Amino acid sequence: MDLDVFVSVHRAEWDRLDALLRRRRRLTGTEADELVSLYQRTATHLSLIQSSAPDPQLTGRLSQLVARARSTVAGTRRASWRDVTRFLSQGFPAAVYRSRHWWVPTALVSTAVAVLLGWWIGTHPEVQSSIAAPGRLRELTRPGGEYETYYSSHPATAFAAQVWTNNAQAAAMCLVLGVFLGLPVLWILFQNMLNLGVGFGLMSSAGRLDTFLGLVLPHGLLELTAVFVAAGTGLRLGWTVIDPGPRTRRAALAEEGRAAVGMAIGLALVLFVSGAIEGFVTPSGLPTWARIGIGIAAELAFLAYVYVLGGRAARAGENGDLEAADRSASVPTAA
Repeated sequence: MDLDVFVSVHRAEWDRLDALLRRRRRLTGTEADELVSLYQRTATHLSLIQSSAPDPQLTGRLSQLVARARSTVAGTRRASWRDVTRFLSQGFPAAVYRSRHWWVPTALVSTAVAVLLGWWIGTHPEVQSSIAAPGRLRELTRPGGEYETYYSSHPATAFAAQVWTNNAQAAAMCLVLGVFLGLPVLWILFQNMLNLGVGFGLMSSAGRLDTFLGLVLPHGLLELTAVFVAAGTGLRLGWTVIDPGPRTRRAALAEEGRAAVGMAIGLALVLFVSGAIEGFVTPSGLPTWARIGIGIAAELAFLAYVYVLGGRAARAGENGDLEAADRSASVPTAA
């Protein structure tokens, strides 16, 4: 494509579209029809330039022009409670359900890694001594030690807020960094499983594994599930870079990326619940069986939410993406 010739041929159309947009509230019926026609043609021109002769300055101008025209033609819509309800009842659970083939294996493999690390640390004193001095290890694992008092060392509200913030950041990093072929996600997962394995191994070597599980399981079941969902979604996003399937790589990344953003919002709500359990239930005076029971109930409720509501929504065609009217328009690449 000769860009200079193309611009000279179509500049008058772009200028006319810009002029109509500046006075869109005073358009006649004929002018409104003209605006729609010019919008469609300009969107096609933008697509042609992007694919054949990309020019940053011209692409920027036409992108702004197309965005303004689309807003005028399609109208703008404010988010409403209907959007929130649809997201919580359909969009988010469907997105989690659709990615189950990624996060379920991620959960199984990660849990196995944590258990193996814990067994290795717990059965090898030389590994324990490389972690910390014997006196330090006794302080960590003794009754009333640091592992046990960690959950009650701060006011419950502040602790829950801190835990929620840290976990939400970790989940968001898994989702965002997944685009780098999933490699940062694997590192984040390993760090989480290593921390879990160290606690598992040290407390089991001190004969206090039951205490450790009683402290971790109430909040850890739901918390780790949210982390596994985020990691699985991040890995799926990374795989999309390698194999976008029948879609173009750009379209595939756009669709999966929008779903990942929605996933981050939904998982923040899930982690809020697990943070509340960690702040108020884990350090409480409830019997161990009651605390673990609350954790299991929260986990089962989330899985039912995903597999019942999410499965139903996914089978109905929901994929966690924006509604069609809210997505950027897809335009043809032929003149």
